[in-house]
Amino acid sequence: MSEAGGSDPGDGDAADLRVDALSGRRVIVAAGRAARPHTVAPDPPEDAGRIAECPFCAGNEAKTPPELARTGAGDPGTPGWRVRVFPNLYPIVGAGSSADGPHEVVTLSPDHTRAFGRLDPAAAVEVFTVLRDRVAAQLADGRAYAVAFINHRRAAGASIAHPHAQVVGLDFVPPEVIAAQHRAATADADLLAADLDLAKAHDTVLVDGAASSWLPYAAGTSFTVRVAHESAGARFDLASHTELHAVATTLHDAMTRLDVLLDDPPYNIVAHTAAADGTGPRRWYVEVMPRTSVIAGFELATGLLVNAVPPEQAAPMLRGATR
Repeated sequence: MSEAGGSDPGDGDAADLRVDALSGRRVIVAAGRAARPHTVAPDPPEDAGRIAECPFCAGNEAKTPPELARTGAGDPGTPGWRVRVFPNLYPIVGAGSSADGPHEVVTLSPDHTRAFGRLDPAAAVEVFTVLRDRVAAQLADGRAYAVAFINHRRAAGASIAHPHAQVVGLDFVPPEVIAAQHRAATADADLLAADLDLAKAHDTVLVDGAASSWLPYAAGTSFTVRVAHESAGARFDLASHTELHAVATTLHDAMTRLDVLLDDPPYNIVAHTAAADGTGPRRWYVEVMPRTSVIAGFELATGLLVNAVPPEQAAPMLRGATR
């Protein structure tokens, strides 16, 4: 077994206990689990009728709540948009509840099949610019915290197949964000930088630059990728265009590789950020978690995540995945 920064696992299928340098979470890397047989059928493909009725597609704007923002041409509620924002009809939080706050949908493109990794790089930057601005708008309205994320496909939590992001605001700072603040305050160094250095030591870096992408040495799920800018501040909503452009294009590169290697997998993308008062990580960053497995009984009982594909094996696979 090895802690963060420890030796590589031994030969064969031996399990390896690792500690994530960023979160402090313990993870079991069990390469032998990848060989298990799978007899559960995958999600069925969408039929043409369901796609035609999709409320997020261009021409169906009347099927959503009134829009809040858009990029592209056209009046509100009409086609012509490139990215479109409107309230979620079935929000996680809501006005008048004990969990008060806005919940917005951000459609990535009018194209029903254009997931984030299948956008062109300029469109990926535009999407992340809109996400930053919607987080900023919610904080400007007095919310304590707001987070932007993408759930892609049913296994990752999406109820509508059309690629979209979501932005949720809260009137309180969530426990995990407070915990990130505590870890950052008690650490001797920048935890993101330490995580990237550990990835370099184990050759799991995809892009090494102003904005870097890497597979964490103690990734809790297979093919997890983190992306961060070396000069980013704590808050995503305050990111400069230079930082945003570099992170979005680096993330797009990683998502394109994941799409090719894993054939459009379910995934979650989260822009981890500090709260309005600065509580949270020292630098905002993006994390991609493909849903190649499920959290099952062992994980629920122990709080330990199990990764069946060691990052040092997954990284060269992703480097070789090009379209």
